[in-house]
Amino acid sequence: MLRVSLTGPESTGKSTLAEQLAAHYRTSFAPEFAREYLECTGPHYTLEDLEEIARGQIEWEERAAARAHRVVFCDTDMLVIKIWAEHAFGHCPEWILRRLEQQPYDLSILLGVDIPWQPDPLREHPHLRQHFYNLYQRELRERLAPFAEIWGDADRRFQEACFLIDELLENSSK
Repeated sequence: MLRVSLTGPESTGKSTLAEQLAAHYRTSFAPEFAREYLECTGPHYTLEDLEEIARGQIEWEERAAARAHRVVFCDTDMLVIKIWAEHAFGHCPEWILRRLEQQPYDLSILLGVDIPWQPDPLREHPHLRQHFYNLYQRELRERLAPFAEIWGDADRRFQEACFLIDELLENSSK
C-alpha cells in the first residue's frame, strides 16, 4: 500500500486535494482529525489535546489504509502536528517525533501558499503561511523525505498531484 501525505500550512487546499485524489483513484483518504476534534472541543487547545489529535490522526490513517486500493491519501500528517506543537508550545512530545520517524510516506506533497487564505474559526495564522511553508520544506529536506512542492490554482494542483501519483504507482508496479 502506497501512502501519500498532503502537508503544509493552513488554508493551502490539503483537505480538498485529498478528497479529490481519493475520488479520482477510487480509494480512501484519511481526513484531518484535528478539524473534527477542535470542532467538538473548541479552538483553544493544550499540548495534551495535540497528543490526542496525533493519536486520532494515526487511527484514521490506519482505517483509511485498511479500505484503500493501492494508495491511501492522508490529509495532514505527523509533521503538521510536530510543527504545530513546536510553534504553540516550544516542543513536541517525544512519542510524536518517534512516530514521525517510523511512518515514512512514499510521497509527501507540500502545498504552496499562493492561493488565498480562507477564513475559518479554527485557523490561526493567516500572516505566517510562508514562514510555516519554509519550516515544512526544511524538515522534509533534512529528513530526506520523498516530497514534491505543488503550486497554482486548484486545477493545477490536482493535475500536478495526479502526475506525481501516476508516476509513483507506475514505479511501484515495476
